[in-house]
Amino acid sequence: MTSHSSPSRPTDSLRAKKVLASIRQHPKKAMGAGAIALLLLIGIPVVRMQFVSPEAIEVNESTVLTVETLTVEAVDGYETTRTYTGEVAALRASDLGFERSGELETVLVQEGDLVTAGTPLAQLDTRNLQTQRQQLEADQAQALAVLAELEAGPRVEAIAAAEASVRQLEQDLALQRTQRERREFLYEQGAISKETLDEFTYGQGALQAQLEEARSRLEELRNGTRPEQIRAQQAVVQQLDAAIAGVDVNIQKSTLRSPFAGIVSSRKVDEGTVVGAGQSVVRLVEDAALEARIGMPTTTVSRLQPGDTQTVTLNGDRYEATVTAVLPEVDPETRTQVVVLQLDRAAVPHINPGQTVRAEIAETVPTEGIWIPTSALTQDIRGLWSAYLIVPTEDREDRFEIQPQSVEILHQESNRALVRGTLQTGDRVVANGVHRLVPGQQVRLNQVSEFGMGSGGEVLSF
Repeated sequence: MTSHSSPSRPTDSLRAKKVLASIRQHPKKAMGAGAIALLLLIGIPVVRMQFVSPEAIEVNESTVLTVETLTVEAVDGYETTRTYTGEVAALRASDLGFERSGELETVLVQEGDLVTAGTPLAQLDTRNLQTQRQQLEADQAQALAVLAELEAGPRVEAIAAAEASVRQLEQDLALQRTQRERREFLYEQGAISKETLDEFTYGQGALQAQLEEARSRLEELRNGTRPEQIRAQQAVVQQLDAAIAGVDVNIQKSTLRSPFAGIVSSRKVDEGTVVGAGQSVVRLVEDAALEARIGMPTTTVSRLQPGDTQTVTLNGDRYEATVTAVLPEVDPETRTQVVVLQLDRAAVPHINPGQTVRAEIAETVPTEGIWIPTSALTQDIRGLWSAYLIVPTEDREDRFEIQPQSVEILHQESNRALVRGTLQTGDRVVANGVHRLVPGQQVRLNQVSEFGMGSGGEVLSF
């Protein structure tokens, strides 16, 4: 049956006639033109139909191929999965040391040991602290005794002795006063000198002063201890109490304890070493929970919220992780922000801090294009690709013509590609087997099924 081309190609018949005439006039070139003649005679589809008119070549019905097609539809974006790399970090990891310097007496753990919170890890020599505490305890006992004496006040015997002293001085003073009066009479009679009278006069004054002192001391004993003295001694006792408590704290801190449950990562020093305050003795890494710290672009971070669940890969295994925080600062070199993800507890026994972790983040890329299977693409010139559009012919309803449509691949997945070009929604393109076709070739459609693109990129038949 003779096929007919569209009226848009009026010179196709003339070109074909000139080709045939050239072959007849130059029989010596028949070998070179034989291939062309053979193709024209047997109607193999590789002949480019746009250069040969329907009048020049008669299409062999048996050579018209049957193709499977799909109807394309435009989309405004696509989803892709991007992988970002980070590292595993412990929630808490501490280099532990003592607050005071001293000789390391013993280390109670080894590397790799599992410890709970409060477990003793190492201990310093505390003999000097114990001696200091004993001295302070002795001073404290002395101060407490003085305080008890002050609070109890003077003894009855001391008051009685003071009263007796006052009475004795009163009697001495009375005797001294009588003797002076007698000496004054004798002095007036000229029996004694002025010097002798003065001795008795000043002796009376001295006794009077002693009597007043004794009376004051007796009054003090009768009134008891002054409150100020008691408070002062109480302050001395409190100072000693605080000093003893400070020594006890130092003794307590001479034992290094784990602040949280974890694994002893490293042991830095051995017994007998004199360590300084703050010097690291052991490193403890928390094993209860681990987190992943991954740098991501700010555009990706803006779509993440605390509580979101993401999939991470560790040692080839996939685990669930929860976004717990997004650090606010942007790294000036990588222009990324750190996303902190809490790893699933199932992953903890199999990973260690410092390991590489990868997070797969689904992202939507806004771009207009059309999904077609990769089997529908054929390579074109200048790095482009082509898809074969199916166009009905005018003379036969069951015949269709192949028309190439140049497309640009925007994104490619396993078995489909997002392309942009002259294709439009509703166009029908060849779904597969494009390597058997050439532009302008006439084909018939498979009446059994038509193909379409599934949501996952698979080719579906209807």
